[in-house]
Amino acid sequence: MTEELKAQLRDGIADGSIVPYLGCGALKDVVAVTDGTPMPADNDSLILAMNGGKPMSPKLMYEFSRAAMNVELKRGRKTIEKFLTRTYGETGWTRARLHEWLKQKRPHYVVDINRDTQLQDSYAGQPHTLVVGVARLGGTDYRFKVFGYRDGTYTEIPQEAADHALPVLFKPMGSPFPWPHYIASDADYVDYITELMGGFAIPSFLKARRKGKRYLLMGLRLNRDTERMVLSDLIHDAASPAGWAFIPKASDKERRFCKKLGLEIIDADWEVLLD
Repeated sequence: MTEELKAQLRDGIADGSIVPYLGCGALKDVVAVTDGTPMPADNDSLILAMNGGKPMSPKLMYEFSRAAMNVELKRGRKTIEKFLTRTYGETGWTRARLHEWLKQKRPHYVVDINRDTQLQDSYAGQPHTLVVGVARLGGTDYRFKVFGYRDGTYTEIPQEAADHALPVLFKPMGSPFPWPHYIASDADYVDYITELMGGFAIPSFLKARRKGKRYLLMGLRLNRDTERMVLSDLIHDAASPAGWAFIPKASDKERRFCKKLGLEIIDADWEVLLD
């Protein structure tokens, strides 16, 4: 990775032309403040944490959404929601190095497919807009909720009331705060991705903001169908080429997919940008 590319990426994030798109690898250095246990964020660690440290069948271990669907069918959806809220909303964690860096940059738009609150914590004290994905929500055609943050408090607002001048934090897979709801099981993803493809999972002001943007994927591998489908729709109307992806030792499948989307693979992890 050249110094010129580093400067281009840093400058683009600062001026808003490049949107950080955060995957589970953004949290790889986060540990519990009590005992140093790593934060469960990727498929394997989430499944093990949800199942009391015990592995599930190989078929279910393939992806967290499969395992979550199995648990939901056996023990109910509330079991999944309580687990994710306990993990990300009620456990004390150290700060991620990447989130501390983003806190200094304060990008105008960030997409974070993790379910923790570190990104929101980075914007504490600064007015912003939070968009949270939801699934199987009755009484509305939309699959999101919009919250305005001012004076330390989130307030749900209609999408038409969002302040276009404020930074937008997009948490499509949910967050425990201010309203605990998550895209987790296969059924959640089917509903959410269907509405995402139909245009009902992204507010209109965000559709306008994302036009012509480039993206920088940080901490995201692209070897799972659900993450690829979500990514494809979330970066709709991107610039051409669409951006870059930090993927060390990318597989042939990842390379083909990134080429299709117009993403240039950087054969390194995101730490090289911070050094």
